[in-house]
Amino acid sequence: MANPDEQVLVVPRDALVPGDGWTGVRPGDLEDALAVVARDGRYRRRGDAEDDPACKQVIPYLVLRDGDRWFLMRRTRGGGDARLHDLWSIGVGGHLNPGDGDVAGGLRREWGEELVADFEPSFAPVGLLNDDTTPVGSVHVGFVFVADAGGRDVEIRETDKLTGRFATTDEVRAVRDDMETWSRLVFDALAG
Repeated sequence: MANPDEQVLVVPRDALVPGDGWTGVRPGDLEDALAVVARDGRYRRRGDAEDDPACKQVIPYLVLRDGDRWFLMRRTRGGGDARLHDLWSIGVGGHLNPGDGDVAGGLRREWGEELVADFEPSFAPVGLLNDDTTPVGSVHVGFVFVADAGGRDVEIRETDKLTGRFATTDEVRAVRDDMETWSRLVFDALAG
């Protein structure tokens, strides 16, 4: 795991994912969910939050497209979370930390930390992502956004942790079964 002492934003599970929850992307306006985060969110030590399904760590999750292509990444063994090693991903994102301000601020920070690009795209909200079927998913909730590179170059910044390139829908579909769960759920929701 990454730094267990890192402070990450959490919300009580029932505030965003009531009852038995759901699995997948719940499309729609994120305004109500963002209001819940603003009202009920608090920072907690990551090492404690990773083992507490009573709270959900808030994760902005960006799917980068370039027209009909997807930015497809593969996690290497150099990444911090061994549960995700060698899995494919179409999502750029991470925990919210003090100083991010809000979900949008964390999304912009993650864009700059994970990718090399001489632009910042518009981030269009898609919906809320939940999956309680895995240990990772049970303690996280995703705020899914989509952006388009518009033909501009994008590269991975942390090449020790990830590899990545734009890929066709068929290429992404070919590795779908080897994707991290969140990416599979988002791909299925967006690719149809």
